[in-house]
Amino acid sequence: MSWSRESWIRKNLGVSSGEEILTGNVTTGVVRVGDTVRRPCMPWSESIDAVLTHLHDVGFDAAPRPLGRDEQGRQVLEYVAGELGAESGTYSATELFSIGRMVAHLHTALASFVPPAGAVWNRIIPPDRDEMICHNDVAPWNLVKSDRGWVLIDWDAAAPGSRLWDLAYSAQSMAGLRADRPVSESAARLRMFVDGYGLDEASRAALPPMLGRRARAMYELLREGARRQQQPWARIWTEDGPYWLSTADYLDANADAWRVALE
Repeated sequence: MSWSRESWIRKNLGVSSGEEILTGNVTTGVVRVGDTVRRPCMPWSESIDAVLTHLHDVGFDAAPRPLGRDEQGRQVLEYVAGELGAESGTYSATELFSIGRMVAHLHTALASFVPPAGAVWNRIIPPDRDEMICHNDVAPWNLVKSDRGWVLIDWDAAAPGSRLWDLAYSAQSMAGLRADRPVSESAARLRMFVDGYGLDEASRAALPPMLGRRARAMYELLREGARRQQQPWARIWTEDGPYWLSTADYLDANADAWRVALE
């Protein structure tokens, strides 16, 4: 007898028939129950709750609210209804500008966060430096277009990083900077996103070479995960490994075009 992914999850993780399984690339066992999301508790869940509580306290509403634990000990979060996961690179110029502005507000809100003593983080990819706590996966598949505006979900990869490292990943994924897109079109989309963010002059000069570095770091994560047969990276490697390599090469080869666009 063959099992679907959903059947396997229900059988092995004790998901009841009254719970809607929310699928994704990384976390298994995430379900929706009414207007909440339930996630298996991990060593870093308390730290993530602290981040989300801080964001709510400082008035940043583009993130779900933490709601404690349920009777099974799972992390409970607000469920944000809306349109999830537009295909990378399909946002309009106006949307890119507004998403860039949202990321700027996010970074401003996170800059004042002080991690609790003994905080544990799920550091997946080492950043260029530790400057502040960052989301580290600001991408279309984690962005909901809701009634209250853009809302960023799936905070499990939040960890120390830098604004520019976080921005390089979000700019590439949100603007859809990839090898099958003309360079001039990519450059214009990058400019719109960065203008929305309001990046300062010095950082505009530093961002272009970081775009390729950040994409190549993703490629190396998947390649090493496949070598070790570590999930979900081994599975994602078979699906997206070539994409991240071609994207990194494309970003590196056209760094001058990105630099000119951002001047």
